[in-house]
Amino acid sequence: MPQEEGSTNYKYEDYASELAANRLPQTTALVNQQMTITLDSGRCFALEFADRNQVVWQSDGERGTDWCQVVEVAAHTYFVDLTFLHQPRESQTFIVNTQTRQVLAVRTIMREGDVGKEPRALHEFAPGVLGNPAIPPTGRKPAPTRDLIGLRGIYSYSPTQCFEHIYLSSQRYCWQCIRGPLRGESDVDLATVFKFDDNQYIFCFREFGLPVSTVFFYNWDQMRSTGKFFAIGEDGAIANTPAGALITKLSMAFYPLDAQPI
Repeated sequence: MPQEEGSTNYKYEDYASELAANRLPQTTALVNQQMTITLDSGRCFALEFADRNQVVWQSDGERGTDWCQVVEVAAHTYFVDLTFLHQPRESQTFIVNTQTRQVLAVRTIMREGDVGKEPRALHEFAPGVLGNPAIPPTGRKPAPTRDLIGLRGIYSYSPTQCFEHIYLSSQRYCWQCIRGPLRGESDVDLATVFKFDDNQYIFCFREFGLPVSTVFFYNWDQMRSTGKFFAIGEDGAIANTPAGALITKLSMAFYPLDAQPI
C-alpha cells in the first residue's frame, strides 16, 4: 500500500535517510550467543545469534533464519531488533537486560485493509524474562509509565535534522521539526511509554498521517535515544530504518492533581 494515507505535505523518504547519524553503533557482543525469552503472554523465543546481522530463531512451533541488529544501549542492556522474510509487515524488538534478566518485547504490525481513522501501525507489548522462567528476574519489571507527561525535549538525529517532542498524555505526543526537510511540519500521534529501569524508557509512536511507527530506547543517563522507524515507503515496500538521537531536555510541566491528562 502506498504511504499517502493522510493529508501530509511530506513523505517518509523526505527524512528517513538522516536518522542514524547520532545513533549508537551495532555490537557483536551477542554473536555466537543464545537467548531464551519467555513472555508474560506465554510466548517463548529461542534466539541464536549466528552473525552480526543474522539470527536463528524459534517460537511456538515457528522457526527461521532472519535479519537482526543488536545495540548495547546501557550497561548489560541490549536493543535487539528482528525482521522476518515470511512476515515482512511485522518486526520484533526485544529490550533485554542480561544482568537483571528483565525483558520487554515489542511487536510492530503494519495492518492491511481498511483501518478507518486509526494508525496503520499497531504495537503489542509484553514483559518477559531471560533464561529460566522458574527463577524470578531481579530489578524493575517493565511497565507503562506516566513519567514523561509534560516533558519537552529536542531530539537531534544528525547535524541537519532535529525534532521537538512534547509528551501530552499517556496516549499522545506532539512533534515538530525544528531543523531538516520537514521544518515547520508538526502533528499529534498515538504513543506508548514503558519504564524499563531507572532513567530508562521505551517510547513507541504510531503516526496518523503516514504508515510510520517507531520503537526507541531512551537512556536519560547518556541523553541518547536508540531505535528504529518501521514504515511503508512511497513505493509500498516496508522500511525498517535504524535511528538514534542526542537528547536535550527543554522543560517539564507539572499538572495539578485535579487536572491531570488522561
